[in-house]
Amino acid sequence: MSFRPRHTFHPVILDDVRGAQKMLSGVARTTAVEGSRHLTRLVGAPVHFKCENLQRTGSFKLRGAYVRISGLRPEERAAGVVAASAGNHAQGVALASSLLGVRSTVFMPQGAPLPKVAATREYGADVRLHGQVIEETLEAAQEYARTTGAVFIHPFDHPDVIAGQGTVGLEILEQCPEVRTIVVGIGGGGLAAGVAVAVKAVRPDVRIVGVQAEGAAAYPPSLAAGRPVAVRTPVTMADGIKVGRPGDLPFRIIEELVDDVRTVSEDELSSALLLCLERAKLVVEPAGASPVAALLSDPAAFSAGPVVAVLSGGNVDPLLLQRILRHGMAAGGRYLSLRLRLTDRPGALATLLGTLSLLDANVLDVSHVRTDPRLGLAEVEVELQLETKGPDHCDEVADTLRNEGYAVTVMG
Repeated sequence: MSFRPRHTFHPVILDDVRGAQKMLSGVARTTAVEGSRHLTRLVGAPVHFKCENLQRTGSFKLRGAYVRISGLRPEERAAGVVAASAGNHAQGVALASSLLGVRSTVFMPQGAPLPKVAATREYGADVRLHGQVIEETLEAAQEYARTTGAVFIHPFDHPDVIAGQGTVGLEILEQCPEVRTIVVGIGGGGLAAGVAVAVKAVRPDVRIVGVQAEGAAAYPPSLAAGRPVAVRTPVTMADGIKVGRPGDLPFRIIEELVDDVRTVSEDELSSALLLCLERAKLVVEPAGASPVAALLSDPAAFSAGPVVAVLSGGNVDPLLLQRILRHGMAAGGRYLSLRLRLTDRPGALATLLGTLSLLDANVLDVSHVRTDPRLGLAEVEVELQLETKGPDHCDEVADTLRNEGYAVTVMG
């Protein structure tokens, strides 16, 4: 959706972002900007990746956390800091605190991926597992802050955090000065707001496009209402942008400075993650792949290039990555599930598999059903999971089997 600014409100200005950039010198990496030939061909304009998945701790979150904690008064530092996060913010706060010599406590949901819990502890935080959902974890962290005096470090709703994240925008302008479109994922909005502040102050002609997951898209209704509106039950694999309500400060900035907010489906997210892995050799989490998903879903909308897509993070649990890759391959027509009936006689399955071999379809799984009352006495039902080369190959396999006399049902 596109919208016009409703007001001028500046909780963060360019000087804040430039100050944050100086503060982060030697702390945060200036991450690479890499070209994507595949997306360039698809979009019809140069497309580049801003690789924040290669940042220290695996995401942009270190930037904002370090700037926020650096700004604490001595007595606040002495009291320590506390945060709540399922992963990226947790690691950013933990490392930033260690670098600054500040004690940190991080509350994480009980179901948080073990690699993220382990990494947060290794960065020096006292990790406490609490709650089944992030809202419960957040409440526990805020209660800890009230009872101990520790400073709560919000993941996105603070000027220092937004200024820190905005340094990504300054780097893009330095590394790709001819940029005309920047695409960035939106959860609470800290990264998009910071990038918009930095870029629009220097290059107001640059188009900023935010991207949300369809199942956790709080910004479109919020922008329509002119105020933050909560999504009751956000659902998406992209946990990095799975935020039920926009932050108050990021919302005001995004409402004024971001040109467009788009949503992408789970299939588009998984396909984008797969593209990053296969074509760019980059491990990117679903939230980090959301800008790529937007480019894939509507390439013509990004013809004003060069385009820079911000890959905001790469912290993906290996088990989730395995599921996402299978989902992405299925969404891309790389898997085919079939059900068909055979005569229950020796050699019938071998004949079927021989046909599939000639079609160059890789059989991943085979299951037999012999006891279903729908089957005749001499029949067996076979379910096949096949790896294919794409949608056209799927159609070729199904059509050839039907021409061979098999009654084929393609399963979703």
